[in-house]
This record gives sequence, structure tokens and C-alpha cells, in this order.
Amino acid sequence: MLKVLIPTLMLAPTIWLSKPKWLWPTTLAHSFLIALISLTWLQNLSESSWASLSPIMATDSISTPLLVLSCWLLPLMILASQNHMAKDPSNFQRAYISLLTSLQFFLILAFGATELIMFYVMFEATLIPTLIIITRWGNQAERLNAGTYFLFYTLAGSLPLLIALLSLQGWTGTMSLLTLPFSDLAPLTPYTSMLWWAACLLAFLVKMPLYGVHLWLPKAHVEAPVAGSMVLAAVLLKLGGYGMMRIMIMLEPLTKQLCYPFIILAMWGIIMTGSICLRQTDLKSLIAYSSVSHMGLVAGGILIQTPWGFTGALILMIAHGLTSSALFCLANTNYERTHSRTMVLARGLQVILPLMAAWWFIASLANLALPPLPNLMGELTIITSLFNWSWWTLILTGAGTLITAGYSLSMFLTTQRGPLPPHILALEPSHTREHLLIALHLLPLLLLILKPELIWGWTA
Repeated sequence: MLKVLIPTLMLAPTIWLSKPKWLWPTTLAHSFLIALISLTWLQNLSESSWASLSPIMATDSISTPLLVLSCWLLPLMILASQNHMAKDPSNFQRAYISLLTSLQFFLILAFGATELIMFYVMFEATLIPTLIIITRWGNQAERLNAGTYFLFYTLAGSLPLLIALLSLQGWTGTMSLLTLPFSDLAPLTPYTSMLWWAACLLAFLVKMPLYGVHLWLPKAHVEAPVAGSMVLAAVLLKLGGYGMMRIMIMLEPLTKQLCYPFIILAMWGIIMTGSICLRQTDLKSLIAYSSVSHMGLVAGGILIQTPWGFTGALILMIAHGLTSSALFCLANTNYERTHSRTMVLARGLQVILPLMAAWWFIASLANLALPPLPNLMGELTIITSLFNWSWWTLILTGAGTLITAGYSLSMFLTTQRGPLPPHILALEPSHTREHLLIALHLLPLLLLILKPELIWGWTA
């Protein structure tokens, strides 16, 4: 773990001591090296699936893909923000990259933690840099409102979790993820056990976000700068899914009865947020709502607690992380040229930027889960395991996939096809930096087709 944590910490002096003109190239090179080193985690040869064990940190086949995704994203966020931050004073640029670095540091500690309390502290610590990025570098005046929503939803969800974890520590005397699945939980009364179950899961369901507690997400996404949107969509939503996977194993006998309302909400959310996407005018808002719809599938897959459900959820989390991050980058390249997120005003861009249209096409197809992409692997395994649990879910998941295909294609057709509106006269051409950025999102996605067992979790 230290081979990645120490270089991440050493990014801080790199950021604050390099000359202004070398700031972006050096931080980009440094963070990209960290991302390449992190790929060594994927080679896990242990039989128990736990590797790199130390007293407080370890990796296993569930946390490894998410750790690598977090490390892979930092250089991409730096690449994406370069143009957005060009006009800011040097110190602001340094502070911005420092916040992104601290976010990566907290995420590595969260995904690698073997102690539940350490996971909780890091889970909460990611809130601070994200909040500063949204409220300081966001686009509109609405950003303070978005930050407030983000802060209070997350805090309201995670206070019950803290109480639940402390009471768990009192009963079992341990917080270690290695031993908790095997320890006997204290006999609770039926009423308190239900409350304890809900308290354990609420924080993660808000972070996912589950439909019904998802209102902070579109606001935060729409107001955040490009790096904020990328890290929110790609990694911070996955913290919720990862936390659920880890804590579900301890809530074993209770889940059978108590998971019904949450699965129903998740399934219903797939259809509702998909329908909202069909009538969105704002590009970033559309991509944000599509995240809620995909995370509904993930929540359903985790809550039914089958190996296939867990595997599908993990695959979909990784695939969605790369896809939606790429879509936010593409939306940002459009925004930097047309200065509008309204799809009707910035349409027909294939005529001017044909190569960007190719990237849009691949990203939209990945979003609607085209075979043989990992997105489809994840959706199919979740839909199959849900169908095995109850065949009624097929109606909802089937309608959800149809709606997803509908809004993904309508997003592509609206932004890229058709005649160019007369008010768009001269746009600057697309830069190599932008093509590299999208390629580094979509190439891993395409390469995962060749070796998908890297992200299959326990079933691989």
C-alpha cells in the first residue's frame, strides 16, 4: 500500500514547489506514474483473496478494482481541468490540485481500510475536498446551494452509521473486516435490530444514491467543475456500493425481510430517473440522472446478496465509473466551446468536430450497455440474479434498459447530429489533450473486454 500512498503524499511538495509553467506537466506525470504503479495491485495471487496485508490496510478482490480506478482518475482530472483553471492565479491552481490529491489519499485509505472505523473516517473525510471544489470552483451562483444539499444529505445519512458502528464495537470488541463476518453479534431485540440494520445501511444508500435520497446528486454534478463531476461520478458514488458490500455480510439474517422496500425503491428509481433523463434539456443534468439509474441496479444487485449480484454490482460500478466520467469530460469540452449546457443550443457538432463525435458515439454506446462491453456484463449479471430472486423484477429492469437505450441515443443525436445552429459560427478545434483524456477513459473499458476477471470480485 505504501508504494502508492507515499508517492501520493509526495505530490504535495511537487505541487507547491514547482514553477508555475511546470505545475501541470509535473503533477500530471507524477500522478500518472502513481496510476501505473497501482496496476500492480491487480495481480493478486493469495488464496484467501486478501493481499498486501498490514495491521490497518489490505486489498482484496473487491477493493482492488476500486483502488486502481481511484488512482487512475487523478491524472485524468488534472488533464481535464487544465483549460478550466488556466485563468486562475497560480496559488489557486495549486490549491485546486492539492484538493484533488487529498481526495485520492482519502479514497485509497477508505478502500484499503480493514478497520471499519478507519473506513468511516475516510468515507467522511472525502466530503471536505469535494465540498470545497464544488463551492469554490463551481460554475453558477447555485453552487453554494448544491454544496449545502451535498453536505447535509451526506451528514444526515452517516450519523446513524457512526452510532451503529460504535455499538458494534461495544458488542464484539473488534472492528476488523477480517474477523467481523465470523463473530457472533449480540442478541438484539427485534425492534432495535431493525433500527441497527437501517442505521448501518442508510449512509451508503444516500451516497449511492438510492432513488428518494438522490436529490443532492444532480445539483452537485451540475454545479461542480469538470474534475468535481468526474470524481463524484467515478469514485465517490462507488464508496456507497463498496461500504454496502462490506457491511452486508455482517447484517446477514436481518436482510431477508428488511431489504424489500430498498430494492423496490432502487428498481422504481431506474425507471423514474430514466424517464427524467428523457426530458432533460441540460446535458450535465442528464448524465447525472443516468448515474442514479445505474446505481439503482447496483443497489439491487448488492441487496439480494448472491455471489452473482455482488459480481454484477462490482463490474457495473467500475464500468459506470469510466463511462460516466468520460461523458462528463465530453460535456465539458462542449461547454468550453459553446458556453452552454442546454442541448438545444449546442447541437449538430459532428459537422465541426468529427473526431469528438466518434468519442461521443463510443461513450453513448457504453452508457446504454452495448455488448461486449463490461457495462453489459454487469447489467446482465445483476438482471439475471434479480430475476432469480423474483421474476417480477424483470418488468422493471427490462423497462429500465429500454429507457436507458432511449436517452443515451437521444443524447448522442441531439448533441452531434442534425444541422448546425446558425449562432455557432467559429469554434476552436479539439485539442490533443482532450482526445488523450477521452482515450484514457475508454481504452481501459475496451481492454477490460479481453480480461474481465480483473473486476469480477470473488467469483473470478
